[in-house]
Amino acid sequence: MANTERKETNHQTSPSNTPSRLSWLWSEYSVIIAFLIIFIAASIMSPRFLDINNQLNILMHVSIIGIIALGMTVVMLSGGIDLSVGSVLALVGVITVIALNASGSIFVAVLTAFIVGSFAGLLNGLMVAKGKIASFIATLGMMAAARSIALYIADGGSMSGEVSGFTAIANSDLWMIDYPIIIFLIMTALIYILMHKTRFGRYVYAIGSNEKAAVLSAIRVDRVKLGVYSLAGLLVSVAAIIETSRLNSISSSSSGMLYELDAIAAVIIGGTRMTGGKGKIIGTFFGVLILGILNNTMNLMNVSPHLQGLVKGLIIIIAVVFQKRE
Repeated sequence: MANTERKETNHQTSPSNTPSRLSWLWSEYSVIIAFLIIFIAASIMSPRFLDINNQLNILMHVSIIGIIALGMTVVMLSGGIDLSVGSVLALVGVITVIALNASGSIFVAVLTAFIVGSFAGLLNGLMVAKGKIASFIATLGMMAAARSIALYIADGGSMSGEVSGFTAIANSDLWMIDYPIIIFLIMTALIYILMHKTRFGRYVYAIGSNEKAAVLSAIRVDRVKLGVYSLAGLLVSVAAIIETSRLNSISSSSSGMLYELDAIAAVIIGGTRMTGGKGKIIGTFFGVLILGILNNTMNLMNVSPHLQGLVKGLIIIIAVVFQKRE
């Protein structure tokens, strides 16, 4: 009799558990599911999509935005935002070319890029953490300032490198895989470990979830925020090196333009909440790939570039709607 009642109880509870399991599955893996759906749809719509060269081309084109998006993810997980990444990229690129031409050393140029990018990020962090300025306003100011300085230094034009070996950074490959792709994958792995396996990562999540509670838990919120924005600036400098190396030049007016919007889009599509505290680096990785696949598929299908922004906008809105339902 007891066994019969137990079976009936299990029979009654299992259907009710099914929706919760499906909800958990969607909550945890929604971006991967969306990626698979879009990947399959793109394969059906365009036979050229599955060509290995096209797949590598997608990865190559998303590598720069992908690296920036990794830093944006860390910032947004802390409850902030960084609108200055595109302008800082242009500024870092301009100063990198100057250092390259003046020293003739690729090492000096790369080191200079790291210093400038990190310093710009540190300034953002100081304004947010110490100045108590809203991240939107602080980074908006940095966006205008960095672009203005880049335009002034380059006299509103472009600057070209004079050391031929510098172009090898973005135009060489290893086993047919371009260096920018390899750098993007390595950066993804490193930031994943940082955010999911270290104390710093746990502190960032804690601050994004509830900053007051983090303060009461003896977390040095200001220091963590300084680290967050400095890290974002460092990743921007990596992207700037690739961007500059690819064409051996940088444009003070157009380089990095609207990169912040693409990076934010990738982060949101990847499931990171704009209010902070929830999101995953792997989600951003797939969010970047989704944007890359959409752009590539629309190009293969000869969709007007003027309409591609509309598609991106719809995808972002849909992603936010699904986040609110979780």
